[in-house]
Amino acid sequence: MTTRLPEREYDARLAAVRDRLARTPADAAVWFDATSIAYLTGFHHVQTERPVILAVTEERAEITVPRLEVERVDGNPRIDAVHRYFDYPGGMPIPTAVSMLRDLDVESVAADADGAPGTMGYRGADLSTYLDVTRQDWVWRMRWAKSEAEVALIRESARWANLGHRYLADYAEPGAHPATVSQRAATDASRAMLDALGDRYVERVRGTGPVRAGFVSARETALPHGHTPNRRLREGDVIITGASANVDGYRSELERTMFVGEPTDEQVHYFELMLEAQTIAIEALGPGVPVADVDQAVWDYFREQGVTDLARHHVGHNIGMDGHEPPYLDRGWGEAQADPGNRLIEPGHVYTIEPGLYTGTEGYRHSDTVAITEDGTERITYFPRELEGNVIRYG
Repeated sequence: MTTRLPEREYDARLAAVRDRLARTPADAAVWFDATSIAYLTGFHHVQTERPVILAVTEERAEITVPRLEVERVDGNPRIDAVHRYFDYPGGMPIPTAVSMLRDLDVESVAADADGAPGTMGYRGADLSTYLDVTRQDWVWRMRWAKSEAEVALIRESARWANLGHRYLADYAEPGAHPATVSQRAATDASRAMLDALGDRYVERVRGTGPVRAGFVSARETALPHGHTPNRRLREGDVIITGASANVDGYRSELERTMFVGEPTDEQVHYFELMLEAQTIAIEALGPGVPVADVDQAVWDYFREQGVTDLARHHVGHNIGMDGHEPPYLDRGWGEAQADPGNRLIEPGHVYTIEPGLYTGTEGYRHSDTVAITEDGTERITYFPRELEGNVIRYG
């Protein structure tokens, strides 16, 4: 059971970006993105209007943070110095970061952005006002393929997502409200996870438990990103579920199309079309396969069945520290990649496989998390996929 990323992973990541830096004319590499900073250093923070700026040179890693983050980052073994400004807008985040870089004898940087993102209303100066800036996407690309330790965290996430999903299925019945069923399932699964892991659980969420579980129902299922309806469940409803768990910042994705009571012949028809599409996508995966081919295989099946007008999105996406990460299983992926090496599925990629059909009144979508191995695939999520395992019987 793996619940914490080993320290050696961070050491390897910093070594990799230092190797990239040494092959450029830049004096330092800089990151504004919160996920990239966490990936490199293990310092997790919420990206707000208060920028955090990480600088990595060949010898040192230093960071600029708002005053309220100082205690959280102090003592991080991978960060050699912490620089602070008080707050935004009263403080001076970019000038403070520039001062940090000047103290490191930096005149040119390779940065993930020219300035902090405009999150929550932030507006501030660009780095290029003070320094020579070139753009880099090193961490973004490094995150595509996961290490064995990262896949183990995603696997642990799937274990608890499966429990949250089981509670969803157990608690759903006619007359129940989707919101309260979802809250109850997430709470009970989180309690079980925290009790089982004890001090092995790494705090990575604020104000909620580590397991997320919920569903949309009835007409909201016809919208791929439907809202939780303010309508109690009824016999005959279709529901589309979702469950995940945060394990040291990593997550999986599990979704199912389920039926409250016995489905109609029409509902079974669309369910089976969706299930076959997902099977085709899973079987199309593998190391060395063009990313675009997986989506194309599903599209060809939908076209053969005459249901392309019911499709609303591509087959899936990579997953890890973010719920959505590239590469995206999309027919246009290859054309969008200038580097041929970016067009192929690689060992270590972890994909959600979630083709869907949406009739206008109901939706049908499963999602499973699948890891790419050296010689094939591993389906990480394991709740039943077949119809019989997705009919909610009650009474």
